[in-house]
Amino acid sequence: MTIAKGKRPRDSNQLAKYIVDLSTGNAVAPDPDEGKDKSKVAAGRLGGLIGGKARADKLGQKRIKQIAKQGATARWQKRPD
Repeated sequence: MTIAKGKRPRDSNQLAKYIVDLSTGNAVAPDPDEGKDKSKVAAGRLGGLIGGKARADKLGQKRIKQIAKQGATARWQKRPD
C-alpha cells in the first residue's frame, strides 16, 4: 500500500476520497524532488550532513549546553493550542 505524503485535504469530500484511496492502495505518493535539479538536491543534502557535525565540533561544551537549555525552555513555554 502506498501512503501519500503531504497534507490531507481540508474539504470533507476530498478527504473521504483520499481515505478511500489510501485504504485501497490507489493513492499515489508525490515525488518531493519533482521539478528540482538533482545535482543541487544532492549538494544541499551533503552540506546538511556535514554542517551539523562541523558546527558541533566548532562549539564548546558550555555553548552546546546553553543552546540545548534555550531550546528546551522555548519548547516548554509554548502554549497548547
